Amino acid sequence: MNKDTIIRLERIVKNFPVGTGYFTALNNITLKFEKGEFAGLVGPSGSGKTTLLNIIGSLDTPTEGKASIMDKSLIGLSHKESAQLRSKHIGFIFQTYNLLPVYTVYENVEFTLLLQKVPLSERRKAVMEALEWVGLTDKVNSKPSMLSGGESQRVAIARSMVKKPEVVLADEPTANLDSVNSHHILQTMKKLNEELKVTFIFATHDEKVMQYLSRIISLADGKIVGDTINPNHGSNAQ
Repeated sequence: MNKDTIIRLERIVKNFPVGTGYFTALNNITLKFEKGEFAGLVGPSGSGKTTLLNIIGSLDTPTEGKASIMDKSLIGLSHKESAQLRSKHIGFIFQTYNLLPVYTVYENVEFTLLLQKVPLSERRKAVMEALEWVGLTDKVNSKPSMLSGGESQRVAIARSMVKKPEVVLADEPTANLDSVNSHHILQTMKKLNEELKVTFIFATHDEKVMQYLSRIISLADGKIVGDTINPNHGSNAQ
């Protein structure tokens, strides 16, 4: 077993009930991801990429097959066990930011650590470090309504990174951003990937995101139709 393999998926099938039958969203998916990868699940709407991302993140369970993260099986986990796994080891970044509007930037980033009952002094240090990573230490007291879209997404990145997870899952993180902010966000995530060796996995069909990915896994109709290394990732991004 490769000690650097952090995620394993074996013969994953996911069916959703439709009327008297079912719809197969994922069909016999076998994949593995190594520690520190910057990879993407790429495909059109309905290709299965978000469903697969949700299974990796323990937000959903496969109908058939095996899935594990950090050698821990994701099959058969209770809701509490899944929540604990996500709380400690998996960060999420969504296209809609999901910031709490009544909380400040600092409080939004701190929230995850409060759930983990991290002591105050450790929380303060971790939150400020995360905000420094994304260049928002001057926005600690701002509410989400006072932020631009790019700033809001950077807060979401800081929130996902503050616990220093092993894996970050990003579902269309640039969908609501213009080109300039998209590249800024992607450069930030790539820097964190390189410096902290965090594994990033994207679900996307955005060409701007694909420029940064070191590995592109193409999906169509719930099946893998391509798995390639991008030798020029980041070199032409602008």
